[in-house]
Amino acid sequence: MTAQGAGGQASAGVMGLEELLSLPATVNVVTASRALGISRDKAYELIRNGTFPVRTLALGGKTRVPTAELWKLLGVEGTYV
Repeated sequence: MTAQGAGGQASAGVMGLEELLSLPATVNVVTASRALGISRDKAYELIRNGTFPVRTLALGGKTRVPTAELWKLLGVEGTYV
């Protein structure tokens, strides 16, 4: 799975590498789903089922996703950071 489409340009709705690398320490589920190239609804379904591919954090009624774990899953850990 890549964050960029053909020609190195970010596809509509899918996060490009530059945007991925500029994320804060944690992101919301919608942002995480864009990084992973899945829909928001699918992301929430995976979280409910306990099968989301990275750890999630329940903070004050909101769900956050650690960016470093997204980077690792997507293979950018240590390469660009």
